[in-house]
Amino acid sequence: MAQPNRPLRVLIASDTYPPDVNGAGYFTFRLAEGLAGRGHRVHVVCPSEGGEPHVTVNGNVTEHRLRSAPIPFQSAMRAAVPLGMGGHIARVLRRLDPDVLHVQSHFPLSRSALRRGRAEGVPVVLTNHFMPDNLYAHARVPRPMQHAAGSLAWRDMVRVAGEADHVTTPTPRAAELLRERGFAREIEAISCGIDLDRFHPRAGDRAAARDRFGLPERDTVVFVGRLDEEKRIDDTIRALAMIVPERDAQLVLAGTGQREAELRALAARLGVADRVFFLGFVPDEDLPMVYAAADVFAIASVAELQSIATLEAMSTGLPVVAADAMALPHLVEEGRNGFLFPPGDHVRLADRLLSVLGSEGRRGELGRASREIAQEHDHHRSLDRFEAVYTRLRGSGQGRSASERVMVA
Repeated sequence: MAQPNRPLRVLIASDTYPPDVNGAGYFTFRLAEGLAGRGHRVHVVCPSEGGEPHVTVNGNVTEHRLRSAPIPFQSAMRAAVPLGMGGHIARVLRRLDPDVLHVQSHFPLSRSALRRGRAEGVPVVLTNHFMPDNLYAHARVPRPMQHAAGSLAWRDMVRVAGEADHVTTPTPRAAELLRERGFAREIEAISCGIDLDRFHPRAGDRAAARDRFGLPERDTVVFVGRLDEEKRIDDTIRALAMIVPERDAQLVLAGTGQREAELRALAARLGVADRVFFLGFVPDEDLPMVYAAADVFAIASVAELQSIATLEAMSTGLPVVAADAMALPHLVEEGRNGFLFPPGDHVRLADRLLSVLGSEGRRGELGRASREIAQEHDHHRSLDRFEAVYTRLRGSGQGRSASERVMVA
């Protein structure tokens, strides 16, 4: 019989987890830490960061690291090795006997966990962080084949999601996208959330932050994230080259990725190499100071299901200039906390950046509105909602028979 006041036993399965650097991995980490901080018993099954399987206790979270191998063309990440993976997950499930299993994708580890969980009668929640655009560059999919590859990938995602008891996405736009791809059941939008206590306005720390990262005193545009194709960082560098004659400005890029060499070369060709600063990987604990060094956050990406980095920037009180694509319009209210621009239009991006940088007073108004909007994404609200979903599933008897689920082909 369910005991409503008993702490939950939660197993989270993810194909990516820190030290991987990506939004899905960070979300999963923060979810696990947040739930454990509320007294729940939380275990995570994910790829080993070094290759060999092991179990470690990280704070209040127990990590079951499965044997892994490097991902081709993606040296910074590893994937769980299929051989023996299902049996390993089954043993974790039997030992923990979780109230709920929460998988973070339809990729091999998460998929195996979902099906093992169903076989053990465990209710399953699936959160979709998937966008084919985020995989094309990593998998080296030729452009002529991307549409067909994306269609097949979506079909597979929809089929796997149909096996879960409850499906969530980070934003309403992400839920709409999943419906457009043929998922017919209920989808709940639950924000990835942001820690408003860690990421808060630090205007008094600006000089110290710029000094820490070796940045001159100039108008500063910042981007935090992977330096990969779908992020369209070349658009932001081109925009910087357009605004430099009018403003003494610079661009700060915090992150690593496949396009770093190309981006450095582009900055040199455009004559702004001395104004584009590549910080490389910045540890999570130092990210608040990256935002403190900036005057505005710019994101030209076209493949964001939410964008944790944009939420972090907003929470620190930065205006945002973002591409009018995917879920970014959910975060930017035109003229209130920033501006949108047509994807790929670096001329309009430059114009929007000048609108923000041109007036310190206006910049402050936009930044305060960003903080207000970010408060709607307080990670405590997200944790409340996931707790409620888990508790409902624990007490509903869902997950007891895989044959009872309606499969979505």
